[in-house]
Amino acid sequence: MCAGRSVGGFVTRPLAGADGACYDRRAMRIVILEPWLAGSHGAWASGYAARSAHEVSVLGLPGRHWKWRMHGGAVTLARRYREEGHGADLLLATDMCDLALFLALTRDLAAGTPAAVFFHENQLTYPWPGDDPDPALGRDVHYAFVNLASALAADAVFFNSPYHMADFLGALPGFLGAFPDFRERGAARAIEAKSRVLPLGIDLAGLDRHRVAREPGATPLILWNHRWEYDKGPEEFFRALRLLAGEGLDFRVTLLGESGGERPAVFEEAQETLGSRIVHRGFAPDRADYARWLWRADILPVTARHEFFGTSVVEGMYCGVCPVLPRRLAYPGHIPEERHGEFLYDGFDGLVTMLRRRIERIDETRTAGARSFAERYDWATLAPAYDAALEAVAGH
Repeated sequence: MCAGRSVGGFVTRPLAGADGACYDRRAMRIVILEPWLAGSHGAWASGYAARSAHEVSVLGLPGRHWKWRMHGGAVTLARRYREEGHGADLLLATDMCDLALFLALTRDLAAGTPAAVFFHENQLTYPWPGDDPDPALGRDVHYAFVNLASALAADAVFFNSPYHMADFLGALPGFLGAFPDFRERGAARAIEAKSRVLPLGIDLAGLDRHRVAREPGATPLILWNHRWEYDKGPEEFFRALRLLAGEGLDFRVTLLGESGGERPAVFEEAQETLGSRIVHRGFAPDRADYARWLWRADILPVTARHEFFGTSVVEGMYCGVCPVLPRRLAYPGHIPEERHGEFLYDGFDGLVTMLRRRIERIDETRTAGARSFAERYDWATLAPAYDAALEAVAGH
């Protein structure tokens, strides 16, 4: 096995050639800039840092006050970049970071340093909650402009799914066209030219450590493992369950996921309408407990109004849960086209029909085999892909 060594202050990563001989490649110093170091953002950053062949450090801030993070996070990260003596061969910012501002504040240190931006989500097409006053007051465009400026300032732009890339690029002309003059329509073409898809890496293999066997002959268990928020469409989810319960179908429900701020009232109402069918309700205390619930579950109906990738869906699929997915957003990209008819539905009636069939044919549902579709998102596959993509940006 090839051994690494330190050369000129850099750690070299040993690579094996076709003849089995070892040679050294200087590891790059990559700094991830993440103003929202929580949830899937935090797991992504730490996951890549732990598995990259390069030296990856994460410069992040706690995941709270998202608007303030997009306004001021780059200022704080720039100060810390200086104070902590960071140097980098490549900067990797996320969509929550104002990369243009960060580069301006570190121009004496970062001038000439290649920079990329990774879009977990974007503020051009993310749906706003109805109780947020900013859209009506015309203040919502600032966050979208941060995304635009970051993409323009970056040497490369990465999106976590083909749907996300098409959604963002498709929205740019209309966004720019809404301004009174100097609409910079060439900006959209410039961003498109340096954009590509780099799927979200997930620690899927870690879920295997907590695998539990499904109880033979158990009542079908339906899973909700998304955030308890409006954009995940909980009203339609519970409406379908109430309808099927009214038909006399036998099933249980587990409600996992984070609840930030005010959660939709339908979650409280569900306790009354579904009663003892709900076997668990609330956030799993740790990833091990979360994983065990995934392994126990049978069916994962999804009703989200928006989704740029769908981490919770991929995790469920990996653990053998049968997905029931809308034929829109990022979801069709997770299923081979020839299998779309088995797992994708159209409209509310399609959701109810597919969910009913999955409950009634539970033995068939439990052998649907969606795990193989999710395995490609494990870091074992994607960390080398990230390394190669970032090496290309840096000309390494």
